[in-house]
Amino acid sequence: MLPIFQEAKAAGHDMGEGLGRSVIARHRFARTWALGDRKHPLAYTPALVLLEGDEDIDETLAPFRSTSTKDIPSILSMKSRLPLSPPTFDQPSPSWEVSVGHVLPPSLEEADAGEAAGVAQLLPVSWQRLNHDEALTDPNLLPDVVVLVDALQLAAQPGRLIEAITVLKQRFPGALLWTPGLGGPDNVALLTWFGVDLFDLSRSRQACAAGVLLTGQGPRHTVATMDENADMSHQIEHWKLAIAEVRSALASDQMRSLVDKQSLNSARSVEHLRRHDAHCSNIPGLLSSHVARTHGFPCHSASIQSDPLIADWESFMNESYTAPDGLDTILVLLPCSARKPYRFSKSHGRFIRAIGTSACHEVMVTSPLGLVPRDLEEVWPAAHYDLPVTGDWSGDEEARIERMFQRLVDRHAYKRVINHSGMALSHATIPVIDTRGGERAGSHDALERLSAAVRDAVDEFSARGRKNERMLLDTFSSVARKTMNNDRWVGSLKIRGKPPRYRLEKDGNQMALWSIDRGGFSLSKAVIRDLAATKALPEVHLRPDVKWKGDIFGTIVERHDPAIRCGSDLLVLQNGEVVGLARAHAPGWEWPSTPGRLAKSHQRL
Repeated sequence: MLPIFQEAKAAGHDMGEGLGRSVIARHRFARTWALGDRKHPLAYTPALVLLEGDEDIDETLAPFRSTSTKDIPSILSMKSRLPLSPPTFDQPSPSWEVSVGHVLPPSLEEADAGEAAGVAQLLPVSWQRLNHDEALTDPNLLPDVVVLVDALQLAAQPGRLIEAITVLKQRFPGALLWTPGLGGPDNVALLTWFGVDLFDLSRSRQACAAGVLLTGQGPRHTVATMDENADMSHQIEHWKLAIAEVRSALASDQMRSLVDKQSLNSARSVEHLRRHDAHCSNIPGLLSSHVARTHGFPCHSASIQSDPLIADWESFMNESYTAPDGLDTILVLLPCSARKPYRFSKSHGRFIRAIGTSACHEVMVTSPLGLVPRDLEEVWPAAHYDLPVTGDWSGDEEARIERMFQRLVDRHAYKRVINHSGMALSHATIPVIDTRGGERAGSHDALERLSAAVRDAVDEFSARGRKNERMLLDTFSSVARKTMNNDRWVGSLKIRGKPPRYRLEKDGNQMALWSIDRGGFSLSKAVIRDLAATKALPEVHLRPDVKWKGDIFGTIVERHDPAIRCGSDLLVLQNGEVVGLARAHAPGWEWPSTPGRLAKSHQRL
């Protein structure tokens, strides 16, 4: 037995029964967990924990009950109201209790609380414990539920709640997280977005005592003409509505939109969201690599400007993006379009005809992504974002576009920039020709000026157009550089087939298909060794003593690339040899301790 578990036993706290759970929907830190038997779950998160004095409500909405003694230090207990423990799932379980230890105010972070909290499948954590208890770093500590016992106090101190939750999610990705006293119908989406899974009725009980309703939009007085009252049955109805919205948003990939709306309920919520966005920009593997074609990226609010996905795109464009080989002589800047990919829109059809050559590097000027090259218009998130078009630019949008434009020009060998975007841009050393002249981008005169400027530049610099196969190969190489580690495996391939389902072949063998459904490649068995030789994909190494039969679960993983993103293809190795491909369902920060499938088997040698 490990020393940390021996310490828990000595304190009288058995690690106890386990909690059956698996992730059925995820978006960054937000999760919908199915609780109980994976094939026949009995409850789902977000869910409620009943406290002393709460009335009984449906077990599927509130699958846990928790009590706490008044001793110092107190004993925290949690019991399931449903049969959720493997392997039998035949009676209400699990049931745990643990010492909370001495908890000092978060402001006294330098002080040691004295008696440490216990260790069990139910793990209480405070700000002091995060700062002082080395037991939390034991890799064998894998709790089922983590309780941030001083979450309410941390929420009042700038940045600490977000830091604590983020640390706990990364340290214990397979555990449910509860922040007692903090949640309500007005912030359940926001807290779920941060990574919280369990909530309680504390704030709703306070609202009931004050004679107000705690709703999805915050507390308000009841409306007598609507037969409203503030009793707990009405408070719980608002919880049901709020939880249903969160589960629906997670299932349909609309969490960010819901979170943006809910954050406006209070200034403190907006502050927490901004700090969360800033904190998450530096977490490897948090963002997705590929998403389904139906997955949207709604950009309807000003707060989207701070989303980590925007910072990630800008970072890639500024530091890693390179134009297709030989295409960095003439840069043409174009406005975006509502339809994605841009080239399918009527406006871009006119632009492409006006340009009349494939010798120019076409780059779209847009919000919130800043710049989107034509060769990346089908990847996530360039092909998925949606925003209201007003013709006005915010200061943040203008600053981002200016930064990205300067970096793009500085990192390439452009000799002429033709600006049809409508935004005023200039460069210290490269001529910028404005072809809009204050008119609409699709007006006859503006398109004529665009055509003339392109012809003059092509003639002056003897720029050569590309054949269709070369254009496709350039695009696929750019996509590989964006979504994979490199494009070295693409260079020798031939493009066959008809749009939009192109085949990438080598010596007559199909290496990959272009998948419009995911904006990426569907890789064949034949390409696996080339991918391994060029180290084109993140790697997952399986334990040498297992036989790989199905999908990839944490129990068979020896080590993995921590930068794995959801949706990315993975090289699967065992004993130092590549054995196949898989597609990540969970990001690298969750591996290997999250229950359930981490990656789906794709190809095997």
